[in-house]
Amino acid sequence: MPNIKSAERRMRVEAKAKLRNRMIKSELKTISKKFKAAVEAGDKEAALALFREYTGALDKAALKGTLHPNNANRKKAQISKMVSSITA
Repeated sequence: MPNIKSAERRMRVEAKAKLRNRMIKSELKTISKKFKAAVEAGDKEAALALFREYTGALDKAALKGTLHPNNANRKKAQISKMVSSITA
């Protein structure tokens, strides 16, 4: 345990951020699994709806600093390819 007051506060702040980041990443993984399942099944409507939800969640995670913006953009490009493969 830290002895300095600012270090104690830093630990509290980091614990909150860690929890928030873990929740956001968990949500992203859940949406990703649903999206990939819809693509595998060939369900265009569900895939498009989940595509919009997933891209929004990725943008929000990048904005909050949970994901690096390049990581979010790479994932969006990958899922965009998946969507175009089933809609074409």
